[in-house]
Amino acid sequence: MSERVKTGIGVAAAALDYDAELMLRVKEGDGASFGVLLDKHRSSVVHFLYRMVQNHAVAEELAQDVFLRVYRSRSTYEPTAKFTTWLFRIATHLALNALRDGKNERLQEHLDDDSSDMPVRQVSDHRPSIEQSMVHRATLDEVRRAIKTLPEKQRAAVLMHKYEEMEYSQIAAVLSCSESAVKSLLFRAYETLRARLAHMA
Repeated sequence: MSERVKTGIGVAAAALDYDAELMLRVKEGDGASFGVLLDKHRSSVVHFLYRMVQNHAVAEELAQDVFLRVYRSRSTYEPTAKFTTWLFRIATHLALNALRDGKNERLQEHLDDDSSDMPVRQVSDHRPSIEQSMVHRATLDEVRRAIKTLPEKQRAAVLMHKYEEMEYSQIAAVLSCSESAVKSLLFRAYETLRARLAHMA
């Protein structure tokens, strides 16, 4: 095989999952690479966890635990899947455990608060009117509540599919199930959401 072809393959592999390459550097003792991974993924992990547990303080606490586990696992890390798949598997596991253990019940009163404590990803610079803001917030709140009522695995699948834009194969790897099971979870979840939010159509 020519050197050029080998180089091309190497570049393709690196481009495939730069995060995995960074994690391999962490495994070799490069703390700066862990900082890069933390900066790159912390926000999406916190957003995902918040949508799972519906409590910002608990989401922040769980996110710290996620990255602590990532760091502690550095010596045994092997890039057998995309880094984000592995990362969200840890996050989902911790979120499901927190929900089952009732970890966020001590802050139950916050469940009905608005989500003003949660950073919102802005898509445009123009400022909406107060009325538009109120309608938008009410709509988001209603969607959030509808998602919250879904069974835990359906909720996790929807959040990864809709908000994290993960592929079926990644979601399947995170939830340790087949792609067809993921499609079934999503179909049931979206049917439920359509029924619950039909009045908003």
